[in-house]
Amino acid sequence: MLTETTRTGAAPVTAAIDALGAAKESSRRRGRAAARKRSRALTYIGLVVASCVAVFPLLFMVFSSFKDDQQIFADLGSLKAFLPTGHLSLNNYSGVFERVPAARFITNSLVVTVAIVVLGLIVNSMIGFAISRMRWKGKNIVLSLVLATLMVPFETIAVPLVYWVAKLPSVQWVVDGFLVKQGMLNTYQVQILPFIANALSIFLFAQHFGDIPKEIDEAARVDGASWWTIYSRIVVPLSGPTFATVAIITMLPAWNSYLWPLMVIQEESMRPASVGMQYFFQLNPVWGQIMAYGTLITLPVLIIFVLFQRSFVASLAGTAVKG
Repeated sequence: MLTETTRTGAAPVTAAIDALGAAKESSRRRGRAAARKRSRALTYIGLVVASCVAVFPLLFMVFSSFKDDQQIFADLGSLKAFLPTGHLSLNNYSGVFERVPAARFITNSLVVTVAIVVLGLIVNSMIGFAISRMRWKGKNIVLSLVLATLMVPFETIAVPLVYWVAKLPSVQWVVDGFLVKQGMLNTYQVQILPFIANALSIFLFAQHFGDIPKEIDEAARVDGASWWTIYSRIVVPLSGPTFATVAIITMLPAWNSYLWPLMVIQEESMRPASVGMQYFFQLNPVWGQIMAYGTLITLPVLIIFVLFQRSFVASLAGTAVKG
């Protein structure tokens, strides 16, 4: 009887303990859910603030390119600066092409940028492939030396580089054929060749190619495939996001290059778009035209990024997870 009574009395106590534990667990779950909501809300707020910081200058530039200077300065003290207010026109854009040879500058930048990106993808991917997939002595030392060049600012080698490109021969197309002359100054070659090989691009390719299973190479070699076949038909098709990422990070400095062409280009017909900006600050600067020219040279970068943003983000995300 005593045992049964004890058991009967213990049952409510056990049930109460279980109910208390369930209540505590439910409370912890609600707390975790609330913490996740707060973290998500803070993340969204941070993203919105960062987006505004990035987008508002672009909005100001684009909308100001359709306003005259008087309207631009009148709107500076309010949110109207970021809105299409007042009388809008395309006069600033027509003024850009009247004041400077903008079409020529933009064409030069397109030629230089496309050449650097295309040749850079080929050369840097082949170097990365050789370092990560092929077996040869000293490849780790070579990779270390390549990465060491990332610590050398371009400004420290710019002057010696100008001396060397002034001595190297350049090839130019003339009516009767090719003409070889001394010095690469005032040519496309001097704006392209020094920037084809890129240490960061080589490192990214080597890292990605090294993550592809090497058993694929062994199987291909058994079937008689050459290293070029493995590179072009196996590795490259598997590396689309990495190629897109390298293309973007190569395109940005090539398109925005200012110091180097300012040092090696004296002829107006060979100057890129970034150097053309200085024309608008001579004599009387017209800010509407400056904004219009800035819009013209910024749009190609935005278009390229929008087209390749998925591959770019996917490649960076994959690198972050592996690291």
